[in-house]
Amino acid sequence: MADVNSQGTSDRQSSPGWLNRTVLGVGVTSLFSDWSHEIATAILPAFLATIGAGPAWLGAIEGISDGLSSFAKLSSGHYTDQLKKRKPLAVFGYAFTALATASFAFATHAYHVLLGRAAAWLGRGVRSPVKKALLAADVAPGAYGRAFGLERLMDTVGAIAGPLTALWLLKVTNHNYRAVFLWTLLPGMIAVLSFWLLVRERPFEARTKVTFLAGLRSLPRNFREFLLGVGVFGSGDFSHTLLILYASRMLAPTQGAARAASLAVGLYTLHNVFYAGSAYLSGWISDIVPHRKAILTAGYALAGVTAIFLTTTPASVWLLGGLFVLAGIYVGTEEALEDSLAAELILKEQHGMAFGTLAAVNAVGDFVSSMVVGFLWSAVSVRAAFSFSAVLFFVGAILIFRLRK
Repeated sequence: MADVNSQGTSDRQSSPGWLNRTVLGVGVTSLFSDWSHEIATAILPAFLATIGAGPAWLGAIEGISDGLSSFAKLSSGHYTDQLKKRKPLAVFGYAFTALATASFAFATHAYHVLLGRAAAWLGRGVRSPVKKALLAADVAPGAYGRAFGLERLMDTVGAIAGPLTALWLLKVTNHNYRAVFLWTLLPGMIAVLSFWLLVRERPFEARTKVTFLAGLRSLPRNFREFLLGVGVFGSGDFSHTLLILYASRMLAPTQGAARAASLAVGLYTLHNVFYAGSAYLSGWISDIVPHRKAILTAGYALAGVTAIFLTTTPASVWLLGGLFVLAGIYVGTEEALEDSLAAELILKEQHGMAFGTLAAVNAVGDFVSSMVVGFLWSAVSVRAAFSFSAVLFFVGAILIFRLRK
């Protein structure tokens, strides 16, 4: 049977008790951690304006922070496979992120925010591959889809709750941004406690210490082929905040600029709801079908179809709503299945390195797509931008579908 590993259908269907304390703990932790930093993210542009920092500073803060996070994920992934106790590193990462995010409350200059955000994202990078390795270590391979899908679902719920909480806190604090930043400590520290108290660390035989390059070379060939497919897809996977701009421009001629902007935000909320639901549903389906890669291939192909529809420039709220739903479904499928397929392709002793490398490839893809899609949109046309994405989406789908056993 041509599958990515020798796991049979019966093994996938018989994974009782997969919703254990580790899966629940990782999910709850992701919810509260994302809730915490999304509160800060929602009000960060407005806060920067109050201290005299403009869009250039915001771009620098996000770009530098994302770069550091990617580097930290790659390094943490390499070293976590060589640690006998990995859980303390993840707890440290969550605590560091929570404290660094709350430090925005004391910022008086833009570079203070830059330092705080960079530190917070460094903590995110450190904990990410460790969290995923601990999750995979406490779940049967036949339940990887559901476990990672639930983690994505809970994370997205936190991302939805964060901005709503920020709006409420601004109201009750009379727009005191510093007080709101301090309130992020509450969900942030709940995340730390959830991980510490609920997540189990299974006995783990640490690998012999090897150099970083040796660790990369030891990754099996089919995993490198998987990374190629992910990288090609990711190079076209534009930020979904672009969809808000897209919808605003499509609706403005008929709805007016103000109403179009409001409708676009509402459509993006709809997108996030389907994103959350599809993450778990696609993971569950991948656990019961013979070929897990088939679900990821379908998600990538759906992205290509969505991009093609975006080139038709629909001006109806209903048509745009359908596109936002499709976009939410494919991104939820993509994120849940990339993690679960990576876990399935790699021995547990190499999970840290695998998840760190996957995160780095996705980061490179995000950078390329942001640069190229944005340039094509501005310099050529919307149709050219999304046509570029569609081609890479379908090529990525073909590469994943051709993954060997």
